[in-house]
Amino acid sequence: MNGSINRFDELPEGMESIRPVPQQRIIARMDEYMSRRDYAGAERHLLYWLEEARLGHDRRGELMLRNELVGHYRKTGDRDRALEQVDAALALLEKLDFGNTLSAGTTYVNSATALCAFGQYERALALFRCARSLYEGSALTGPELLGGLYNNMALACAALERWDEARGLYDLAMAQMGKLPAGALEQAITCLNLANLAEARDGMEAAEAEIYALLDRAAALLATPSLPHDGYYAFVCEKCAPTFDYYGWFAQAEQLRTEAADIYERP
Repeated sequence: MNGSINRFDELPEGMESIRPVPQQRIIARMDEYMSRRDYAGAERHLLYWLEEARLGHDRRGELMLRNELVGHYRKTGDRDRALEQVDAALALLEKLDFGNTLSAGTTYVNSATALCAFGQYERALALFRCARSLYEGSALTGPELLGGLYNNMALACAALERWDEARGLYDLAMAQMGKLPAGALEQAITCLNLANLAEARDGMEAAEAEIYALLDRAAALLATPSLPHDGYYAFVCEKCAPTFDYYGWFAQAEQLRTEAADIYERP
């Protein structure tokens, strides 16, 4: 034996040979899976590349993939796997010493959004506040990041009956998303969130006029002619349809589901 190291899992901590995963290609392929609603394929894709990142000691790539898995398991309703990936992503932030970066902010938002989906609102709000401090403190933060943060943070506040704080955050989200070319989709979601907020805060009878005005605005935003009718548009249509159903706007809900189905059935 000459004492040389041949396997990179035997290298000392911090001295591993790094093999980066192709992040842009991974995301592009993920978009293809989601455009077909192939959730099983998307999971296999992400788990394959997560293992490649781990074996290649690519911690930045691993963080990206764990963030994607947090979102994937949130969408598929897999609570245990989502929370497992939240804990892993937050732990990886500490190892990378990314605590004051926009990457950390993205991880906080993704993790907090998943926590909200599974009812852990107080923990989520703490992470949203960490993200807000980072995002608002950086000149590099784009409106899509701020808008997403404000919208999701407002949901946590509403769940905790912090009505005024939630309303203020939704207003901030609307302003930020208005700066984006396809921001009408996110603004439509925010309008529906505001309708839910009005009902929860004031009751259906007292808030009826405000709710219907918000539904009108959401429907108009979703019909914006310049919006690309792609996989994300279909996803938003499906996301919005149940709220229209809930308030009795059945024709609008059915139209959105039909549009989504037409997009997903494209070759």
